[in-house]
Amino acid sequence: MRLLSFLLLALLAQTTTAASLTIELDNGSRTWSAEELLALPQTQSIHIVDDVAYKRDMDYRAIPLAVLLTGLEAGDHLQVVALDGFAAELPAAPLLSSQGAQAWLAIEEENQPWPALAPGKPGAGPFYLVWSNPQAGQIGPEQWPFQVARIRQLGTLEERFPTLLPASDASDDVRAGFAQFQKNCLACHRLNGAGDSQFGPDLNLPHNPTEYFTAPYLRQYIRDPQSLRHWPQARMPGFSSQVLSDPQLEQILAYLGHMATRKQPPAQFQ
Repeated sequence: MRLLSFLLLALLAQTTTAASLTIELDNGSRTWSAEELLALPQTQSIHIVDDVAYKRDMDYRAIPLAVLLTGLEAGDHLQVVALDGFAAELPAAPLLSSQGAQAWLAIEEENQPWPALAPGKPGAGPFYLVWSNPQAGQIGPEQWPFQVARIRQLGTLEERFPTLLPASDASDDVRAGFAQFQKNCLACHRLNGAGDSQFGPDLNLPHNPTEYFTAPYLRQYIRDPQSLRHWPQARMPGFSSQVLSDPQLEQILAYLGHMATRKQPPAQFQ
């Protein structure tokens, strides 16, 4: 009897911890297990060149993400949430495209686990959003979320978080910087308490980086964080000029500097 009870508990534990992905769209919600996704006829073997997470070529079993986004339209907006609180904000259009850059949901197979991302760290599984031909769509590294747990349809950032918006008379560089901030920063950081990421610190409260970094050091920090603050558990990646051009970097700095004058603290900062 005790042996039977032990086996039942072990089976329950395996069922409870089985990898699953929840997709929440306006037209309905569904939770998929890895086994269900691997069994879909559209799932295939793909080869990814210069994988962002692993920094080398990788092979995966994957399904075109568009297959799982039935009913979504190009103008819609999605958020991809990882197990560690990383929350990538993604417009639907590139995720639905089958031309140029194409989004795939890579699925880790139980009998073929992916390697660790670094010594002492887990792998990118159980689900990882990868791209074939990413350069065709100017896909940045923050648009490759790994350890994905949930994908959900939401309103635009402007609708959900008005305190992120620059002033109506802001310069073109500031407005372009807001777009770059959404693409490259918001997956890890909040600003004015606005955003859904639980990963990195707020970039305006209590102080904006432009208030405690000189511009040259802030540029250096964004390009290579470890060159200024080196510690083993640091998680912020550097943004090379291939990922974030010099003009785009200056636009982000313009947006941050502008928002330093527009602090709107939520209750926890008051």
